[in-house]
Amino acid sequence: MATGCWNCSGPARPPRPAGAWPCTPGPSATTSCGATPASSNPPCGATTRCQPRPSSRPRCWSSARTATCRTTWTRCPSLSSPSCRTARWATSIPPHNAAELIDACLLLIDKPEADLDEILGLVPGPDFPTGGICIESRAAIREAYATGKGGFRTRARWHVEDTGRGTWRIIVTETPYQVQKSKIVERLAELIENKKAPLLGDVRDESAEDIRLVLEPRARTVEPEQLMESLFKLTDLENRFSMNLNVLDAKGAPRVMSLIECLKAFLDHKRDVIVARANWRLRKIEARLEILAGLLVAYLNLDEVIRIIRYEDEPKQVLIKTFDLTDVQANAILDTRLRNLRKLEEMEIRQENEDLKAEREGLMAMIASPALQWAQASEELREIQSAFSKDTPLGARRTTFADAPVALSLSAEAFVTREPITVVLSQKGWIRALKGKIDDLSTVKYKDGDGYYLSLHAETTDRIVLFATDGRAFALAGDKLPGGRGLGEPVRLSIDLGEEHDILAMFLPKPDGERLIAASSGYGFVVSDEECAAMRRSGKQVLNLDDGAKTAVVAPIQGDMVAVVGENRKLVVFKTEELPRMGRGKGVKLQAYKDGGLLD
Repeated sequence: MATGCWNCSGPARPPRPAGAWPCTPGPSATTSCGATPASSNPPCGATTRCQPRPSSRPRCWSSARTATCRTTWTRCPSLSSPSCRTARWATSIPPHNAAELIDACLLLIDKPEADLDEILGLVPGPDFPTGGICIESRAAIREAYATGKGGFRTRARWHVEDTGRGTWRIIVTETPYQVQKSKIVERLAELIENKKAPLLGDVRDESAEDIRLVLEPRARTVEPEQLMESLFKLTDLENRFSMNLNVLDAKGAPRVMSLIECLKAFLDHKRDVIVARANWRLRKIEARLEILAGLLVAYLNLDEVIRIIRYEDEPKQVLIKTFDLTDVQANAILDTRLRNLRKLEEMEIRQENEDLKAEREGLMAMIASPALQWAQASEELREIQSAFSKDTPLGARRTTFADAPVALSLSAEAFVTREPITVVLSQKGWIRALKGKIDDLSTVKYKDGDGYYLSLHAETTDRIVLFATDGRAFALAGDKLPGGRGLGEPVRLSIDLGEEHDILAMFLPKPDGERLIAASSGYGFVVSDEECAAMRRSGKQVLNLDDGAKTAVVAPIQGDMVAVVGENRKLVVFKTEELPRMGRGKGVKLQAYKDGGLLD
């Protein structure tokens, strides 16, 4: 079959259907400006490029009529387009999996009333050639495909590689779409140099044919998830691709389409292609049948035809007059070579004549039957599907999906190297953090007249809660405590605590931890550890005190019963559940005293 395209240069251009734009943009082809053509494919099935008009305006142009674009026709739905921005319109379409789009098209052919949820069961989202993990929520993806506008957050794919002896490193094997690997490496190196990524120790690019970025942690105690979360926030290892399905419809009007509208537009286009191709083929068949009819006349009157060709001065006109032939038929007879005038050639012509007549009947039936047109469309899509099935390298999905993170914003703890420490508070209120977990503190030195008071094991990422006798709670970051090489620093340099008050208790807040706090006046209640972990210099007033009273007890809740002993040597025991749970306040009377107050 001769190849060619409407309004494009080619050896045998078939006529364009009435009303069709020259290379009209729409959803069935990709263009360099981002528009996707919607007029019929070339009936010949050839893939061609639009040629420029003789005038200054290009033959295929964007919706703003200002950007020249080239159109490459496709046989399958092509929801994949580079971003484009013109004077008035913009479009941005992420790549999708061809096999999934064909499945969706076949569903719409069999069930035109299918809703978006059924389509999303087949097309879960974009499929980027660089892979990665899409972390956009399913609700956001559905909203994007329903409206034609949205975005898709994609993260690099990574895994932890064990290097032995308790050490490890992170290997990045896939990066987000349209993010240059070299830019990521440069950014990571810049963060390390400027000390803005305290969890990252080194980065190396060991890529060959495949991507392999090696990320070394600063210390083995660093959590891999924390390291990657911090890098996702600081680099393009997490990126967002915006989608704007702004395309030209079949009438050439710009419009933002939903996913279903795009697929239905393609199917309508493909049906038009099938009808246009059938009409074009019918014209070719009719032309060929005309020639074959003339050749059959020649074979039936071979001797007379040979005589006319040999002896007549104008054999063409004599042939037309003698055998009532058309001009085309006469030319075909005159162009036939002498060696083809044999019985076998006559049989082949008769067979070709019968085959073309049968093909003509089938084409005419299909043109008259929408059901046959859709059947043909399904058959062609399934042929393409066999080449792009999910079992083939071309059709296998590369981008996977994961649940969106609960919170992308990281606390300052995520940027702190996790190391064990031992926090020591002296009797005179000097605090310091010794490296490691030290059980024997007998060798720790203090200032003259000072000594050991409180200590606990913690990590640099922890918050250390200090509860003072004035009823206030203070929280200090473990990594901000003075080191253990010296004698430490007065805790009052970090918190606003009056000289008349002291630190009564020091503890690590637990997510579900609770403590009984009580004043010397006998009032108290149960408070959660988190309510005491206020990261403010002024702290949080948790226990409200009467005049002359002070905090007497800060004890963790252990067991179901509480025993209260007063200075009067009397003991009261009651259930823990009888105590109120409060975030702050005075509490209830635990024990009444005539003289003295709460002892323990």
